Amino acid sequence: MTAWPILSTVTFLPLVGVLLLLLTRDDTNLGKRNVKNVALLTTVFTFVVSLFVWLGFDNANPGFQMVEKHEWLNTGISYHVGVDGISMLFVILTTFLMPFCILASWFSIEKRIKDYMIAFLLLETLMIGVFVSLDIVLFYVFFEAGLIPMFIIIGVWGGKDRVYASYKFFLYTLLGSVLMLLAIMAMYWEAGTTDITQLLTHQFPAGMQTWLWLAFFASFAVKMPMWPVHTWLPDAHVQAPTAGSMILAGILLKLGGYGFLRFSLPMFPLASDYFAPFVFTLSVIAIIYTSLVALMQEDMKKVIAYSSVAHMGYVTMGTFAANAQGVQGAIFQMISHGFVSAALFFCVGVIYDRLHTRDIAAYGGLANNMPKYAVAFMIFTMANVGLPGTSGFVGEFLTLIGVFRANTWVALFAATGVILSAGYSLWLYRRVVFGALEKESLKAMLDLSGREKLILYPLIALTILFGVYPAPIFDATAASVDLLINNYTAALQAAQNVALTVN
Repeated sequence: MTAWPILSTVTFLPLVGVLLLLLTRDDTNLGKRNVKNVALLTTVFTFVVSLFVWLGFDNANPGFQMVEKHEWLNTGISYHVGVDGISMLFVILTTFLMPFCILASWFSIEKRIKDYMIAFLLLETLMIGVFVSLDIVLFYVFFEAGLIPMFIIIGVWGGKDRVYASYKFFLYTLLGSVLMLLAIMAMYWEAGTTDITQLLTHQFPAGMQTWLWLAFFASFAVKMPMWPVHTWLPDAHVQAPTAGSMILAGILLKLGGYGFLRFSLPMFPLASDYFAPFVFTLSVIAIIYTSLVALMQEDMKKVIAYSSVAHMGYVTMGTFAANAQGVQGAIFQMISHGFVSAALFFCVGVIYDRLHTRDIAAYGGLANNMPKYAVAFMIFTMANVGLPGTSGFVGEFLTLIGVFRANTWVALFAATGVILSAGYSLWLYRRVVFGALEKESLKAMLDLSGREKLILYPLIALTILFGVYPAPIFDATAASVDLLINNYTAALQAAQNVALTVN
C-alpha cells in the first residue's frame, strides 16, 4: 500500500479540470481561450504526475504495485487499483496522448468548446481507470462508461453522418459487453470474489472456462475490433473529429487487447489454448482482408482505419501465441500503434483543416509547398509499414517470431500483411505528397504551424527512439510477461497431467 495514492491521483486528476471548466465562462473569446488553456494544463499536469508512476515502478517485480484498496458499497466489491508491467505502460500512453488531442482541437472545434473539453477529460479518467482496476466490477464500470464520452464526441462534433456512426459504435460495443457482464456474475458465483488478483489464481472448471472465454471474447473482439465485427470502426473514424480519431485509435482500441492479456489468457488458459487456432484464423483474415479493403478506399481516414484493424490482427495473434516473444510483441505493437496511428490521423487532420476534404484525389504534390509536413507524414507512414528503425518494425517482428514458434503456417500468411501494408500506405502517401503541384486549391496551403510541430515532433522522436532502442518498454514488461507465460504454461501442464491420470 502506498502512502501517496498516486494511481487515484492520476486517474481522477482530469475530473479536477472538469470542475474548473464548469466554473469557467465560455461566452466570450477570452472565455473560450481560458477553457482551452484549462483543459490543456490539466492534461499536461496529469501526464507529469503519471511519470512518477513509471519512475516509482520496480521493473523486477512481476506483481501489482502502488496498490490501493478500499471497501466500496459494503458489498464485497472494492475500490482496488494497482499496476503491473503491462498496465503501467498503457496508463503512461493515455496521459501522454491527451495533451496532443487537446492541441489538435485548438482551432478545429468552434462550437460548444467547454462541453467538448469536458468530454475529453471525462474520457481520460475512464480510460485510465480501465488500466488500473484490480476489481472486475470496477473494471467493467470504467470499461463501459468510456463509451459515453466517445459517443458524445462523435455524435456532437463529428461529420454529416455523425449520428449514424455514433449509434453504430455505441450499440456494437455495448452488445458485446452485455455478455461480459453475465460472465462476471458467473465468475463471482464460482470464485466468491470480484478481486482480480484472486481471480488470477482461481482455477475455473474447464467447461466453464469455455463459456467465460467466449463471453469476454465477444466484448474484447468488438472493442479492438477484430474481423468480422470491425465494421463500426471506419464509420466512427470518418465521422469523428481529428482528436476523436486520435484517441479512438491510440487508446480505445487497446482496451480489447489489454482485456485479452488481463483476463482471457491468465484466467481461462485451457479455453485460450483451445480457441487459439480460431483466433489465429480471424487474425490472418483481418490482416489480409482489411489490407486489401484499405487499397480500395478513397477517403484517407478509411485507409488508416482499415490499417488499424490489420495491425490489431498482429496483436491478437501474438497474444494467443502465448510465448514471451508473441506477448511482448503484442504489447509493443499496441504501444507503438498508439502514437503512430494517432499521428497518422493528425496528419490527415492537418490538411483537412486547410482544404476541408479527405478525398485522396483532391491532393497531390504537397511535398512542393509543405516539405516539413511531407517528412513527418513519411516517417509515420514508414512506421505503419514496419520499416526497420521505426517502432512499428519491432512490434510486428517480435509478434511474427512468437507466432512462428506457435504455428508456422499462420506466421507465413500473416507475413503477407507486411507487403500489403506497404502497398496501401505507400499508395496513400504517393498520391497525397508526390507528383506535380497542379491544383490551384493546394498552392496556397502553408506548411506546419508551430502548434502542429509541437504535436508531431515529439511523436516522431518516440517513433524513432523506440525503433532503435526499445529496451525501456521491454524492461518494464519483461517480469510481468514472464509470470503470465509461466502461469499459463503451468496451468496447461497441470490439465494434461490430470487427463493422463484419468486415462
